[in-house]
Amino acid sequence: MKIDKRDWFFVGLVVAVLAIFFALTGREKTKHVPFDATHRIVYDTAFKNAPGPDAPIFKRAFFKPDKKGAEVFCEPCHREKGVPFPPNHPSKNRCLFCHKLVKS
Repeated sequence: MKIDKRDWFFVGLVVAVLAIFFALTGREKTKHVPFDATHRIVYDTAFKNAPGPDAPIFKRAFFKPDKKGAEVFCEPCHREKGVPFPPNHPSKNRCLFCHKLVKS
């Protein structure tokens, strides 16, 4: 089977689309919520109903942390401790929409 000009054009187009896709998707730009004593209440609330290691794989695979329940602690604590929000920071009641919970 001979590869003609149209086939090479199609391959080039696919490569270009993939290159643009990978160039635009970079590393995450938001910060992770630190896993420390200060933020412990956020992690405890979010993972309160997490399935244990002996739970079925289906439950563990599809578990979603309770982000809305954990977010209620963010703004009052940040305000109390004087931690400023950067300029152009979005609404303060959806912290865990951008900031990820990462247990390390």
